[in-house]
Amino acid sequence: MNEEFDFYSKTSLKSYNLNETMRYQLGRLDSLDVFTRKHCENVASLTSRLCEHLGLNPNFTVYAIICAYLHDIGKMFIPPAILQKNDKLTAEEYEIMKTHAIKGYNMCMADSQLTPYANGPLYHHEALNGTGYPHGVTIDDIPLEGQIIRVADEYDAIVNKRQYKSHVGISDTLKIIIENSNPVSPSPNENLDRKMIKIRKTYGKINKRIVKKLLEIVIFDIEVEINSVKEYLNFLKSEINRLQTIYDFHNKALNANKESDKSYYVSGCNELFSQGEDFTNYQNILADYQNTFNIRTNKINDLYTEINIVKGLRV
Repeated sequence: MNEEFDFYSKTSLKSYNLNETMRYQLGRLDSLDVFTRKHCENVASLTSRLCEHLGLNPNFTVYAIICAYLHDIGKMFIPPAILQKNDKLTAEEYEIMKTHAIKGYNMCMADSQLTPYANGPLYHHEALNGTGYPHGVTIDDIPLEGQIIRVADEYDAIVNKRQYKSHVGISDTLKIIIENSNPVSPSPNENLDRKMIKIRKTYGKINKRIVKKLLEIVIFDIEVEINSVKEYLNFLKSEINRLQTIYDFHNKALNANKESDKSYYVSGCNELFSQGEDFTNYQNILADYQNTFNIRTNKINDLYTEINIVKGLRV
């Protein structure tokens, strides 16, 4: 069974005529490095699912998806040495990286076919409490598409950084995102007016309602993964039983006193063999299936533990 798990079901995207709508816009992603392009695709897919869970208009959803695809288009102007750096960015490098939001916005505004979607690049790093960039605007000035893309962007960034192959451990990611949705009182050293102090005490960086929908999506996906593992375990059980029967017949054939009995059990083995199996390899195949069954059993137990943790999270 493939260990890779798709965190970004494309099912919701198929319900929209995206090929017609986005042929030109998405062609601009060809200028991005492969990792950034994949990230943009993931964020767009999750944005689509978030919009559906929020019950938003299909036309707005298509618009938000295109904004999400283009949200990091400004990174084509960031030096590769900074964009692809594995270590933590220096303060100077981080300031350069932050310019991708404005650069992407300017690129969209300079192209009439991209202009309608400029909010994606401009607002995906803004925070409700005013601590984001590039302009540090607050909740009243951040459009909904920007708020949705920010949640999808943060989730995918952590998923990629931690290289998840399954939802086991995903609750740690959600805890970080939930923490970012909680308000933090400003430091006494910050020179803020009364309005901004109230905003900081009321809002976190990201929208709680959107985070709640993200949790719904993750819970659904864990349930899908659990069902997938269950189906594979059922397949493994049947294969183990079949091979165990061959093993029993083989032993009886080896210990048979009569040639007719030996022939009977050998014939039974041959009828049970699957393609590519014979007396020389079936025991190794049985051992592999048994080992895989134990691994998947541990995995499904971990997934049950994980879904209980996620269901217990509060936003």
